[in-house]
Amino acid sequence: MDTIFALSSGQPPAGIGVIRVTGPQVRAALATIAGEVPEPRKARRAVFRSVSRETLDDGLVLFFPGPNSVTGEDLAEFHCHGGRAVIAAVEVALSEIEGCRRAEPGEFTRRAFANGRIDLSEAEGLADLLSAETEIQRRSAMAMMGGALSRQVEEWREDLLRLSAQVEAVLDFDDEDDVAELPESFGDALGELQQALADALDAPRAETLREGFRVALAGPPNAGKSTLFNALVESEAAITADVAGTTRDILTQSVALAGIPFTFVDMAGLRDESGDVIETIGIARARDEIARADLVLWLGPEGQGPADAWEIEAQADRADPPAKQNPAHRVSAVTGEGMDALRQALIGQARSAMPAPGKAALNTRQRERLFDAASSLAGAQSESDPLLVAENLRRTRQAFDALVGRTSTEDVLYALFGRFCIGK
Repeated sequence: MDTIFALSSGQPPAGIGVIRVTGPQVRAALATIAGEVPEPRKARRAVFRSVSRETLDDGLVLFFPGPNSVTGEDLAEFHCHGGRAVIAAVEVALSEIEGCRRAEPGEFTRRAFANGRIDLSEAEGLADLLSAETEIQRRSAMAMMGGALSRQVEEWREDLLRLSAQVEAVLDFDDEDDVAELPESFGDALGELQQALADALDAPRAETLREGFRVALAGPPNAGKSTLFNALVESEAAITADVAGTTRDILTQSVALAGIPFTFVDMAGLRDESGDVIETIGIARARDEIARADLVLWLGPEGQGPADAWEIEAQADRADPPAKQNPAHRVSAVTGEGMDALRQALIGQARSAMPAPGKAALNTRQRERLFDAASSLAGAQSESDPLLVAENLRRTRQAFDALVGRTSTEDVLYALFGRFCIGK
């Protein structure tokens, strides 16, 4: 196996550059560049030199022997000055050591996974943490990276193994009266496990957390959608005018309100007929966005919006605003009337759709594997033949193993670790 290296700190120039190295040639790299292999887990000052003994820098070096390192292999860190030339010189020196090469994106984390230092769900949590932009995203990613899902799956797996043992006892010793039939408690325990999986599947999705709570502003032309959109995102992102059909395409803007990620969507005004081909296309796209949104703010005639949309009486600053009998909110994006109340209501609605702070949220891959487990468990509950029950429990166990990466396909691993930066 190759020894890999990469800059794991910020891009230069910076105050300090941290170059990570992991693999079988770490000790050789330390001896060559730092002069010796330092005492494990203790920072040591060293003069960094190239293979030809040219002085490169004066910095710190650390050594973490495997398997008790983040990758499960010998690992070293060279802390040098963060100038481009210094970092480049140390990387060139490393590349001159036999068996050393630059790391690919996510290769450090993939080695940690391959060596059993983290499982697949923890690696996915780390990927989410690296891309987190809001506090709720960070906390959910930390929970996943810290093994919240892994521990839950392990508990489910232990329950499943106990159930499987009872079935195997029936199959192996069906000629003995005391184990000829499954105990009455078996069905109850199976039902409790199935309910636990159903509850997990009903929890908020990671995609909502990652992409933001999607709020679409809909209504006919000149209803004030773009003006309200600009006020919500606090930017003149959308062009506003009194001319009907000014907005023709989909405009999205991601913002954080009270630490909650949102994606606001402005769109073409909805009307039955339009002589403009481009506007007609925009209207079709607008209807698609309405179907996709987590929440629709309806600025059109009362009762004519999508089901579950919030009725918004916009343009409250006008002398004769289009009145609604029972609007959820009456606002003016121009004067600010009602805007704070609308924002707070949106935050509350989004928070209820997000995982609780510190709770892990399942992504699409994880939900698919958990759905497979739940389906197999339901199959076991519907069977009376112990042999078929055992087979369904085996399939449930396989789904659990795939969920945390005990069994994984190469394309899943490639897609995950490709999300990481080089050096992680």
